[in-house]
Amino acid sequence: MRFEGKSALVTGAAGGIGQVLVAMLRAEGAKVAVSDRDSSAIEADAHIDGNLLDPAFCDALPGKVAEALGGLDIICNNAGVITRGDITETSDDDYNLTMGVNVQAPFQICRAAIPLMAEAGGGAIVNTSSCWGLRPGSNHPLYVMSKAAIASLTQCLGRDHAHQGIRVNAVCPNEVNTPMLRTGFAMRGYDPDKAVDELNKTVPIGHIAEPEEIADVILFLASDASRYMCGALVEVNGGKPVT
Repeated sequence: MRFEGKSALVTGAAGGIGQVLVAMLRAEGAKVAVSDRDSSAIEADAHIDGNLLDPAFCDALPGKVAEALGGLDIICNNAGVITRGDITETSDDDYNLTMGVNVQAPFQICRAAIPLMAEAGGGAIVNTSSCWGLRPGSNHPLYVMSKAAIASLTQCLGRDHAHQGIRVNAVCPNEVNTPMLRTGFAMRGYDPDKAVDELNKTVPIGHIAEPEEIADVILFLASDASRYMCGALVEVNGGKPVT
């Protein structure tokens, strides 16, 4: 029960990793507030849904969580989108969506949460970056740029707020077997099961990550077991390099 007495926020809670993360946090004693466009199907202690592209919603979210749960000890900035295609194929709307969800929303949530955590004596923030944010792959410039930005933000905040007892770290996955990944394959005309099977062959450990394998690392970074880690970017890639 690593999180007994702790209160947590998970964004992107209705997604593949988010659902697993919420269940695992609650199984280990945390009270969890969830946020997504619609998190009604997720078992949680509080549901605070809204649009991460709305600055006012992001600014208010940590305070609403603290009020609903009686505190805010852990934030998992898990929500994210993937925009594919080279720069000539991307639109201003693609840019605004990707940077809004992947960068601006976690920036604002961190900005609003850090004073609350500092006043309470500390906390843990785990952002979701990507291996692609550390070593860019091809034909995903918006995604790569956004994940590089959140990686840099994590390093900055990890240094700047460690003295307040606030640890900010990031998990950096490669491909994960989620509905978002499978939907992306289907949209491009591929059979999702066959596409995942082919991806599995490219990973030295033998398969792309399951959501639980990413959530395990997020929980480690949120727990006291990582108490000396600040600004770390933890790659979870099964040995597969970015190509």
